[in-house]
Amino acid sequence: MKSCLVVDDSRVIRMVARKILEELSFDVIEAEDGKVALDTCINKLPDGILLDWNMPIMDGIEFLIELRKLPDGDKVSVVFCTTENDLSHIQKAIEAGADEYIMKPFDSEIIQTKFAQVGLL
Repeated sequence: MKSCLVVDDSRVIRMVARKILEELSFDVIEAEDGKVALDTCINKLPDGILLDWNMPIMDGIEFLIELRKLPDGDKVSVVFCTTENDLSHIQKAIEAGADEYIMKPFDSEIIQTKFAQVGLL
């Protein structure tokens, strides 16, 4: 079973994402900010990450930059999931190492499509 780390400061978003991902047969781990997510990844890298941008302590971009520095951190598929939809944000996320980018609100179909595109499904 593949694992997916859901990183979002909203408990509701984490809960919705967990439900969708568990229906897609993922083992789901949650983190409420980038620092908790990074500690989780240092312990054990997931197969994929659904990542929010705006979070306290460490935001999504800061987390992604640190993730990519970890041994095998470049092998984790990262899908940004955020309300930030302007081209400069999308470009910054891709430059930092994101594999894909989806907008909130999301649904199961969007997650399935993007996860298939990055090879998680």
